[in-house]
Amino acid sequence: MRFLFRPPAAEATGLLSLPWERPLAEWDPELLLEVPQRGISRHVVRFVATGGQVFALKEITERLARHEYALLGRFEEEGLPTVSVLGICVDRPDDQEAILVTRYLEYSMSYRWLFSSPRAEHSAERLLDTMVELLVRLHLAGIFWGDCSLSNTLFRPDAGALAAYLVDAETAERYPALSPGQRAYDVDLARERVGAELLDLQFGGLLPEGIDPIEVAAGLPGRYEALWEEVTAEQVFGVEEQQWRITERLRRLNDLGFDVGEVELITSPEGAKLRVETRVAEPGQHRRELLRLTGLEVQERQARRLLNDIVAYRAHLEQTEGHPVTDAFAAHRWLVEVYQPVVDAVPRELAGRLAPAEVFHEVLEHRWFLSEQAQRDVGTAEATTSYIAHVLPRTPKEVTTPSVAAELTPGAGRGVPRQEPTT
Repeated sequence: MRFLFRPPAAEATGLLSLPWERPLAEWDPELLLEVPQRGISRHVVRFVATGGQVFALKEITERLARHEYALLGRFEEEGLPTVSVLGICVDRPDDQEAILVTRYLEYSMSYRWLFSSPRAEHSAERLLDTMVELLVRLHLAGIFWGDCSLSNTLFRPDAGALAAYLVDAETAERYPALSPGQRAYDVDLARERVGAELLDLQFGGLLPEGIDPIEVAAGLPGRYEALWEEVTAEQVFGVEEQQWRITERLRRLNDLGFDVGEVELITSPEGAKLRVETRVAEPGQHRRELLRLTGLEVQERQARRLLNDIVAYRAHLEQTEGHPVTDAFAAHRWLVEVYQPVVDAVPRELAGRLAPAEVFHEVLEHRWFLSEQAQRDVGTAEATTSYIAHVLPRTPKEVTTPSVAAELTPGAGRGVPRQEPTT
């Protein structure tokens, strides 16, 4: 047998003691994790935990494993919204298929989990919009997915919304650019698969009443075309309008969650033509600014929400202290006096159910709700206490977060033992 691992390879040392010589279907359940409500897979897929991380193991042909291993590595380097690949095991005994190893996406969940959760607040249309945004990002990067479906997508909470990530890339192909026909074919495949998956949810009693799976899926191409047109369309306008037109277009793209790369403006006597190169990596304008000010690494919508709270806190500081303060000073005070007390207030038994930035976002939402009820500002401290007592416990314990994975022990059907890296 041979193992190929991407750096840092030290993460793989805890996996080496697993029985790679045996088919995945025959592995001892004591070594495995049960990931609830995961998507449907046509391959044998198993989950294990070691070193405080959860890994997904998928058994596929060596050709497909090498193909997916290479693609996911490139996608990750480019910052595309995909899972992170760790390695592959090839040349297994008795001509067994290869095993692809990926890192399970922290704080993520499948579409089945979203609809079966006690806090199922996400509509089918919202889920579809999130997946369509992912498909547009991939197409902008010249990636033909070939198997776009809810089962092959993971979703992460992001300040009350969702962010989507590609999970399965075995059928994906990379081109300099996709033709309209390739994009249309990918979208049509997505429509068929999403319709079937929503029907499966309906048969399982997980889809809310009043939702027609076929009708929802049929709306996917229209949603895709509307977003594709918005992020790729060229605009023609008068030269005298160009400044505010460009500003308006860039702001609209940012609001949709897309970053902007190169802006090309071609002027002529007839008018100005604006062509915008839309960046295909995960959006990062607000993430980068929050990281610069606070050192916090969060998702884009979370970062936008936190930055807005910093702006409000800066205004509060200037009013109470009677003099202007810098962004950096306000951000430092906010981190110490506002954000960290909320995160630290979460008790151990509830830690890891949501990312800290998502907890803070939900506390702000809860504060607004309580303030509306009381017709006064209840304050962050009071809102935090109420949120931890009444809202956070309704979020099921998630097995894929570092804090939970680190507690998994062998002999209880919960994972492989943690091992220190060896030299």
